[in-house]
Amino acid sequence: MLRNLPNNYTRDDLLHMIDTQGFAGRYDFLYLPIDFRTHAALGYAFLNLVTPEDAEDFRKAVDGFSHWGLPSGKVCSVAWSSPHQGLRAHINRYRNSPLFHESVPDAYRPAVFSNGRRTLFPAPTKRVRPPRQGTERMLV
Repeated sequence: MLRNLPNNYTRDDLLHMIDTQGFAGRYDFLYLPIDFRTHAALGYAFLNLVTPEDAEDFRKAVDGFSHWGLPSGKVCSVAWSSPHQGLRAHINRYRNSPLFHESVPDAYRPAVFSNGRRTLFPAPTKRVRPPRQGTERMLV
């Protein structure tokens, strides 16, 4: 899990940062939560590295990172995510989520990767409901 990310960062910005830090092809899942009302990042992300060694190397390289390429005083912290660890756990957590409703922009969704290339997220196993906040539908 990455914390203290700039709120004006996008998933593409984060992917670029991860890749330029030497981790291209070493991750298989990324989700940068976005506020549906403000369309701003929530300041944290879930990243799954392919091997435990990749994860430890990433923590060493990125914990304390602050060269965002845009104005921000935030300093990144890297921690283990709980309870979801591993690609399968992340896919199972999100595949039937409202994030995969047709009304949600692709850039707001979790993404999976194989050998450094984005691949299709596994299809939902049940009907996906539109996103809500309380009783109010979002993005619809």
